[in-house]
Amino acid sequence: MTQHVVICAGESSGDALGAGLVHELSALEPGLRYTGMGGTQMRAAGVDTLIDVSELAVVGLVDVLVNYPRLRRLFRRMCEHLETHRPDLLVLVDYVEFNLRLAAHARRLGIRVLFYVSPQLWAWRSGRIKRIQRSVDAMAVLFPFETDVYEKAGVPVRYVGNPLVDRVQPPKQPIREQLGLAANTRLVGLLPGSRNGELKRHWPMLVDTARRLHMSHPDIQFVASMAPGVTTEHLGALATCDDLPVHFVGGDTATHSLMAGADLLLIASGTATLEAGLLQAPMLVFYRMGTLSHAVFSRLVRVENIALVNIVGGERLVPEYLQQQATAERLAHDAADLLDRPPALDAMRDRLAQVRDHLGNGGADRRVAEMAHQLLHHGQLSDSEKPI
Repeated sequence: MTQHVVICAGESSGDALGAGLVHELSALEPGLRYTGMGGTQMRAAGVDTLIDVSELAVVGLVDVLVNYPRLRRLFRRMCEHLETHRPDLLVLVDYVEFNLRLAAHARRLGIRVLFYVSPQLWAWRSGRIKRIQRSVDAMAVLFPFETDVYEKAGVPVRYVGNPLVDRVQPPKQPIREQLGLAANTRLVGLLPGSRNGELKRHWPMLVDTARRLHMSHPDIQFVASMAPGVTTEHLGALATCDDLPVHFVGGDTATHSLMAGADLLLIASGTATLEAGLLQAPMLVFYRMGTLSHAVFSRLVRVENIALVNIVGGERLVPEYLQQQATAERLAHDAADLLDRPPALDAMRDRLAQVRDHLGNGGADRRVAEMAHQLLHHGQLSDSEKPI
Protein backbone atom coordinates (compact mmCIF):
# COMPACT_ATOMS: atom_id res chain seq x y z
CA MET A 1 0.00 0.00 0.00
CA THR A 2 1.34 3.44 -0.99
CA GLN A 3 2.39 5.52 1.97
CA HIS A 4 0.92 8.99 2.21
CA VAL A 5 2.74 12.13 3.39
CA VAL A 6 0.90 15.39 4.03
CA ILE A 7 3.21 18.40 3.89
CA CYS A 8 2.09 21.92 4.83
CA ALA A 9 3.85 25.21 4.10
CA GLY A 10 2.22 28.62 4.49
CA GLU A 11 4.67 31.00 2.79
CA SER A 12 6.89 31.15 -0.29
CA SER A 13 10.03 30.42 1.76
CA GLY A 14 8.36 27.32 3.21
CA ASP A 15 7.24 26.31 -0.28
CA ALA A 16 10.90 26.17 -1.33
CA LEU A 17 11.88 24.15 1.75
CA GLY A 18 8.98 21.75 1.24
CA ALA A 19 9.90 21.22 -2.40
CA GLY A 20 13.50 20.42 -1.51
CA LEU A 21 12.37 17.90 1.09
CA VAL A 22 9.98 16.19 -1.34
CA HIS A 23 12.68 15.89 -4.02
CA GLU A 24 15.07 14.20 -1.60
CA LEU A 25 12.46 11.99 0.07
CA SER A 26 11.23 10.86 -3.37
CA ALA A 27 14.79 9.87 -4.22
CA LEU A 28 15.05 7.86 -0.98
CA GLU A 29 11.67 6.22 -1.51
CA PRO A 30 9.99 6.54 -4.92
CA GLY A 31 6.25 6.14 -5.09
CA LEU A 32 5.17 8.05 -1.99
CA ARG A 33 1.96 10.06 -2.27
CA TYR A 34 2.14 13.75 -1.30
CA THR A 35 -0.73 16.11 -0.52
CA GLY A 36 -0.99 19.29 1.53
CA MET A 37 -0.69 23.03 1.19
CA GLY A 38 2.04 24.91 -0.63
CA GLY A 39 2.93 26.79 -3.77
CA THR A 40 4.33 26.40 -7.27
CA GLN A 41 7.58 24.74 -6.17
CA MET A 42 5.88 22.07 -4.09
CA ARG A 43 3.41 21.35 -6.89
CA ALA A 44 6.30 21.02 -9.34
CA ALA A 45 7.90 18.53 -6.90
CA GLY A 46 4.76 16.38 -6.98
CA VAL A 47 2.60 17.63 -4.10
CA ASP A 48 -1.16 17.73 -4.70
CA THR A 49 -1.96 21.00 -2.90
CA LEU A 50 -5.40 21.59 -1.46
CA ILE A 51 -4.50 25.14 -0.39
CA ASP A 52 -2.13 27.60 -2.07
CA VAL A 53 0.29 29.69 -0.01
CA SER A 54 -1.26 32.85 -1.49
CA GLU A 55 -4.37 32.13 0.59
CA LEU A 56 -2.32 32.06 3.80
CA ALA A 57 -0.09 35.14 3.48
CA VAL A 58 -0.80 37.32 6.52
CA VAL A 59 1.57 39.17 8.83
CA GLY A 60 1.03 40.85 12.18
CA LEU A 61 -1.68 40.58 14.80
CA VAL A 62 -4.16 42.87 13.03
CA ASP A 63 -3.85 40.99 9.72
CA VAL A 64 -4.46 37.71 11.55
CA LEU A 65 -7.55 39.09 13.29
CA VAL A 66 -8.97 40.55 10.07
CA ASN A 67 -8.39 37.31 8.18
CA TYR A 68 -9.26 34.96 11.04
CA PRO A 69 -12.55 33.62 9.56
CA ARG A 70 -10.80 32.71 6.30
CA LEU A 71 -7.81 31.17 8.08
CA ARG A 72 -10.14 29.18 10.30
CA ARG A 73 -11.92 27.76 7.21
CA LEU A 74 -8.57 26.77 5.70
CA PHE A 75 -7.50 25.19 8.97
CA ARG A 76 -10.72 23.15 9.10
CA ARG A 77 -10.12 22.00 5.53
CA MET A 78 -6.70 20.64 6.47
CA CYS A 79 -8.09 19.00 9.63
CA GLU A 80 -10.79 17.27 7.58
CA HIS A 81 -8.14 16.12 5.11
CA LEU A 82 -6.17 14.52 7.94
CA GLU A 83 -9.30 12.93 9.39
CA THR A 84 -10.39 11.50 6.04
CA HIS A 85 -7.04 10.23 4.76
CA ARG A 86 -5.07 9.46 7.96
CA PRO A 87 -1.62 9.95 6.36
CA ASP A 88 1.44 8.05 7.52
CA LEU A 89 3.29 11.29 8.28
CA LEU A 90 2.51 15.00 8.59
CA VAL A 91 5.40 17.36 7.78
CA LEU A 92 4.88 20.96 8.89
CA VAL A 93 7.15 23.63 7.42
CA ASP A 94 7.41 26.82 9.50
CA TYR A 95 4.14 28.92 9.53
CA VAL A 96 4.20 28.32 13.24
CA GLU A 97 0.83 29.24 14.75
CA PHE A 98 -1.26 27.55 12.07
CA ASN A 99 0.99 24.51 11.89
CA LEU A 100 1.30 23.97 15.66
CA ARG A 101 -2.48 23.84 15.90
CA LEU A 102 -2.49 21.35 13.02
CA ALA A 103 0.17 19.31 14.81
CA ALA A 104 -2.05 19.10 17.91
CA HIS A 105 -4.96 17.86 15.80
CA ALA A 106 -2.75 15.28 14.09
CA ARG A 107 -1.53 14.02 17.47
CA ARG A 108 -5.15 13.43 18.57
CA LEU A 109 -5.58 11.36 15.38
CA GLY A 110 -2.43 9.33 16.08
CA ILE A 111 -0.53 10.76 13.08
CA ARG A 112 3.25 11.19 13.38
CA VAL A 113 4.45 14.81 13.06
CA LEU A 114 7.76 16.21 11.83
CA PHE A 115 8.16 19.97 12.31
CA TYR A 116 10.69 21.59 9.96
CA VAL A 117 12.09 25.02 10.96
CA SER A 118 11.93 25.89 14.63
CA PRO A 119 9.92 28.83 15.89
CA GLN A 120 12.29 31.42 17.35
CA LEU A 121 11.94 30.24 20.94
CA TRP A 122 15.33 31.77 21.73
CA ALA A 123 13.96 35.19 20.74
CA TRP A 124 10.42 35.27 22.09
CA ARG A 125 7.52 33.19 23.43
CA SER A 126 9.67 30.37 24.77
CA GLY A 127 6.56 28.88 26.39
CA ARG A 128 5.61 27.38 23.03
CA ILE A 129 7.99 24.52 23.83
CA LYS A 130 5.19 22.95 25.91
CA ARG A 131 2.87 22.83 22.90
CA ILE A 132 5.66 21.28 20.85
CA GLN A 133 6.31 18.65 23.54
CA ARG A 134 2.67 17.59 23.39
CA SER A 135 2.21 17.42 19.62
CA VAL A 136 5.49 16.99 17.69
CA ASP A 137 7.40 13.72 17.22
CA ALA A 138 10.59 15.34 15.92
CA MET A 139 12.03 18.79 15.16
CA ALA A 140 14.34 19.61 12.25
CA VAL A 141 16.18 22.87 13.02
CA LEU A 142 18.28 25.14 10.81
CA PHE A 143 20.72 26.57 13.35
CA PRO A 144 22.99 24.59 15.73
CA PHE A 145 22.13 26.73 18.78
CA GLU A 146 18.46 25.73 18.47
CA THR A 147 18.97 22.12 19.53
CA ASP A 148 19.60 22.83 23.24
CA VAL A 149 16.07 23.93 24.12
CA TYR A 150 14.53 20.82 22.53
CA GLU A 151 17.01 18.41 24.06
CA LYS A 152 16.31 19.88 27.51
CA ALA A 153 12.57 19.48 26.88
CA GLY A 154 12.96 15.89 25.69
CA VAL A 155 11.84 16.59 22.13
CA PRO A 156 13.75 14.53 19.50
CA VAL A 157 15.67 17.06 17.42
CA ARG A 158 18.22 17.15 14.61
CA TYR A 159 20.25 20.08 13.36
CA VAL A 160 19.98 19.58 9.60
CA GLY A 161 21.87 22.69 8.46
CA ASN A 162 20.45 25.52 6.39
CA PRO A 163 19.12 24.84 2.87
CA LEU A 164 20.15 28.32 1.77
CA VAL A 165 23.80 27.21 1.79
CA ASP A 166 23.04 24.98 -1.20
CA ARG A 167 20.55 27.26 -2.93
CA VAL A 168 22.32 30.60 -2.71
CA GLN A 169 25.37 30.63 -4.94
CA PRO A 170 27.08 33.39 -6.95
CA PRO A 171 25.03 33.96 -10.13
CA LYS A 172 26.30 33.08 -13.58
CA GLN A 173 25.00 36.27 -15.22
CA PRO A 174 25.64 39.68 -13.61
CA ILE A 175 22.51 41.71 -12.90
CA ARG A 176 23.67 44.63 -15.05
CA GLU A 177 24.10 42.28 -17.99
CA GLN A 178 20.60 40.86 -17.42
CA LEU A 179 19.12 44.35 -17.48
CA GLY A 180 21.25 45.65 -20.36
CA LEU A 181 23.00 48.27 -18.19
CA ALA A 182 26.58 49.47 -18.35
CA ALA A 183 28.97 47.59 -16.09
CA ASN A 184 29.73 50.73 -14.05
CA THR A 185 26.08 51.63 -13.40
CA ARG A 186 25.38 52.12 -9.70
CA LEU A 187 22.51 49.92 -8.51
CA VAL A 188 20.39 49.97 -5.37
CA GLY A 189 18.16 46.94 -4.75
CA LEU A 190 14.68 47.35 -3.24
CA LEU A 191 13.31 44.26 -1.44
CA PRO A 192 10.06 45.09 0.38
CA GLY A 193 9.10 41.57 1.48
CA SER A 194 6.52 39.12 0.17
CA ARG A 195 3.39 39.32 2.34
CA ASN A 196 0.58 41.74 1.64
CA GLY A 197 1.00 43.54 4.96
CA GLU A 198 4.73 43.96 4.35
CA LEU A 199 4.17 45.35 0.88
CA LYS A 200 1.57 47.86 2.10
CA ARG A 201 3.87 49.16 4.82
CA HIS A 202 7.20 48.91 3.02
CA TRP A 203 6.75 49.65 -0.68
CA PRO A 204 5.54 53.28 -0.35
CA MET A 205 8.45 53.94 2.04
CA LEU A 206 10.93 52.42 -0.42
CA VAL A 207 9.55 54.48 -3.31
CA ASP A 208 9.91 57.63 -1.19
CA THR A 209 13.45 56.55 -0.25
CA ALA A 210 14.32 56.01 -3.92
CA ARG A 211 12.99 59.46 -4.84
CA ARG A 212 15.15 61.11 -2.20
CA LEU A 213 18.21 59.15 -3.33
CA HIS A 214 17.51 59.96 -6.97
CA MET A 215 17.47 63.67 -6.19
CA SER A 216 20.92 63.55 -4.60
CA HIS A 217 22.36 60.77 -6.81
CA PRO A 218 20.63 60.96 -10.23
CA ASP A 219 23.00 58.37 -11.72
CA ILE A 220 21.63 55.55 -9.52
CA GLN A 221 19.38 52.88 -11.03
CA PHE A 222 16.97 51.01 -8.78
CA VAL A 223 16.01 47.34 -9.06
CA ALA A 224 13.00 45.96 -7.21
CA SER A 225 12.72 42.24 -6.47
CA MET A 226 9.16 40.91 -6.57
CA ALA A 227 8.12 37.81 -4.66
CA PRO A 228 6.02 35.12 -6.37
CA GLY A 229 2.49 36.38 -7.00
CA VAL A 230 3.45 40.07 -6.76
CA THR A 231 3.05 42.14 -9.94
CA THR A 232 4.14 45.62 -11.00
CA GLU A 233 0.45 46.52 -11.12
CA HIS A 234 0.08 45.45 -7.49
CA LEU A 235 3.04 47.55 -6.41
CA GLY A 236 1.93 50.46 -8.57
CA ALA A 237 -1.42 50.51 -6.81
CA LEU A 238 0.42 50.94 -3.51
CA ALA A 239 2.84 53.64 -4.70
CA THR A 240 3.66 54.69 -8.24
CA CYS A 241 7.29 54.98 -9.27
CA ASP A 242 6.85 56.07 -12.90
CA ASP A 243 9.19 59.02 -12.36
CA LEU A 244 12.06 56.81 -11.16
CA PRO A 245 14.59 54.62 -13.02
CA VAL A 246 13.27 51.35 -11.51
CA HIS A 247 13.67 47.88 -13.03
CA PHE A 248 11.65 44.92 -11.76
CA VAL A 249 12.91 41.35 -11.45
CA GLY A 250 11.39 38.17 -10.04
CA GLY A 251 12.44 34.63 -9.21
CA ASP A 252 15.33 33.32 -7.14
CA THR A 253 17.92 33.49 -9.91
CA ALA A 254 17.33 37.15 -10.74
CA THR A 255 16.98 38.09 -7.07
CA HIS A 256 20.26 36.40 -6.16
CA SER A 257 21.91 38.12 -9.11
CA LEU A 258 20.59 41.43 -7.76
CA MET A 259 21.88 40.65 -4.27
CA ALA A 260 25.32 39.73 -5.58
CA GLY A 261 25.62 42.67 -7.96
CA ALA A 262 23.93 45.68 -6.38
CA ASP A 263 26.03 48.32 -4.67
CA LEU A 264 23.54 48.38 -1.80
CA LEU A 265 20.29 46.65 -0.81
CA LEU A 266 17.36 48.13 1.10
CA ILE A 267 15.83 44.91 2.38
CA ALA A 268 12.97 43.89 4.65
CA SER A 269 13.98 41.76 7.63
CA GLY A 270 13.43 38.06 7.01
CA THR A 271 15.03 35.05 5.36
CA ALA A 272 16.12 37.24 2.45
CA THR A 273 18.72 38.91 4.69
CA LEU A 274 20.44 35.54 5.11
CA GLU A 275 20.43 35.02 1.34
CA ALA A 276 21.97 38.45 0.88
CA GLY A 277 24.49 37.72 3.63
CA LEU A 278 25.59 34.52 1.89
CA LEU A 279 26.31 36.64 -1.19
CA GLN A 280 28.12 39.28 0.93
CA ALA A 281 25.71 41.98 -0.19
CA PRO A 282 25.93 45.35 1.63
CA MET A 283 22.47 46.11 3.02
CA LEU A 284 20.30 48.24 5.24
CA VAL A 285 17.66 46.08 6.94
CA PHE A 286 14.28 47.55 7.89
CA TYR A 287 10.92 46.37 9.15
CA ARG A 288 7.64 48.04 9.97
CA MET A 289 4.60 46.36 11.52
CA GLY A 290 1.20 47.47 12.71
CA THR A 291 1.07 49.50 15.94
CA LEU A 292 -0.70 46.76 17.91
CA SER A 293 1.61 44.04 16.59
CA HIS A 294 4.66 46.10 17.50
CA ALA A 295 3.34 46.76 21.01
CA VAL A 296 2.99 43.02 21.59
CA PHE A 297 6.28 42.21 19.87
CA SER A 298 8.30 44.76 21.86
CA ARG A 299 7.06 43.31 25.16
CA LEU A 300 7.90 39.72 24.24
CA VAL A 301 11.10 39.87 22.20
CA ARG A 302 14.33 38.91 23.97
CA VAL A 303 17.05 39.60 21.37
CA GLU A 304 19.02 42.73 20.54
CA ASN A 305 18.99 42.19 16.77
CA ILE A 306 15.98 41.52 14.54
CA ALA A 307 17.73 40.71 11.26
CA LEU A 308 18.52 37.01 10.83
CA VAL A 309 21.83 37.90 9.21
CA ASN A 310 22.86 39.69 12.42
CA ILE A 311 21.45 36.98 14.70
CA VAL A 312 23.38 34.28 12.83
CA GLY A 313 26.50 36.45 12.75
CA GLY A 314 26.28 37.00 16.50
CA GLU A 315 26.83 40.73 16.09
CA ARG A 316 25.50 43.79 14.23
CA LEU A 317 26.99 43.06 10.80
CA VAL A 318 24.59 45.42 9.03
CA PRO A 319 22.41 48.34 10.21
CA GLU A 320 18.81 47.71 11.30
CA TYR A 321 15.82 50.07 11.26
CA LEU A 322 12.73 48.95 13.15
CA GLN A 323 9.36 50.70 13.29
CA GLN A 324 9.78 54.48 13.84
CA GLN A 325 13.43 54.24 12.84
CA ALA A 326 12.41 52.89 9.43
CA THR A 327 11.68 56.12 7.54
CA ALA A 328 12.40 57.16 3.99
CA GLU A 329 14.37 60.15 5.24
CA ARG A 330 16.69 58.08 7.40
CA LEU A 331 17.13 55.24 4.91
CA ALA A 332 17.93 57.68 2.09
CA HIS A 333 20.42 59.57 4.26
CA ASP A 334 22.27 56.46 5.44
CA ALA A 335 22.18 54.84 1.99
CA ALA A 336 23.66 57.97 0.41
CA ASP A 337 26.36 58.07 3.08
CA LEU A 338 27.37 54.45 2.36
CA LEU A 339 27.22 54.84 -1.40
CA ASP A 340 29.57 57.82 -1.18
CA ARG A 341 32.07 55.76 0.84
CA PRO A 342 33.06 52.67 -1.18
CA PRO A 343 35.54 51.53 1.54
CA ALA A 344 32.61 51.32 4.00
CA LEU A 345 30.71 49.09 1.56
CA ASP A 346 33.78 46.90 1.13
CA ALA A 347 34.17 46.61 4.91
CA MET A 348 30.56 45.44 5.21
CA ARG A 349 31.16 42.82 2.51
CA ASP A 350 34.19 41.59 4.44
CA ARG A 351 32.16 41.28 7.68
CA LEU A 352 29.47 39.30 5.87
CA ALA A 353 31.98 36.67 4.73
CA GLN A 354 31.45 34.89 8.07
CA VAL A 355 27.75 34.21 7.43
CA ARG A 356 28.38 31.15 5.26
CA ASP A 357 30.71 29.74 7.92
CA HIS A 358 28.06 30.19 10.62
CA LEU A 359 25.42 28.39 8.54
CA GLY A 360 27.52 25.24 8.17
CA ASN A 361 27.72 22.79 5.29
CA GLY A 362 25.05 22.06 2.71
CA GLY A 363 22.83 19.00 2.45
CA ALA A 364 19.89 20.11 4.61
CA ASP A 365 17.24 18.81 2.20
CA ARG A 366 18.76 15.33 2.32
CA ARG A 367 19.04 15.30 6.12
CA VAL A 368 15.46 16.32 6.78
CA ALA A 369 14.31 13.78 4.17
CA GLU A 370 16.21 11.11 6.10
CA MET A 371 14.36 12.17 9.27
CA ALA A 372 11.03 11.84 7.45
CA HIS A 373 12.06 8.43 6.13
CA GLN A 374 12.93 7.20 9.64
CA LEU A 375 9.59 8.40 11.03
CA LEU A 376 7.72 6.71 8.17
CA HIS A 377 9.36 3.35 8.75
CA HIS A 378 10.32 3.29 12.43
CA GLY A 379 8.03 5.85 14.05
CA GLN A 380 11.02 7.60 15.64
CA LEU A 381 14.48 8.89 14.85
CA SER A 382 17.39 6.48 14.91
CA ASP A 383 20.04 6.89 17.59
CA SER A 384 22.80 7.29 15.01
CA GLU A 385 23.28 10.74 13.54
CA LYS A 386 25.72 11.75 10.84
CA PRO A 387 27.74 14.84 11.82
CA ILE A 388 27.20 17.99 9.76
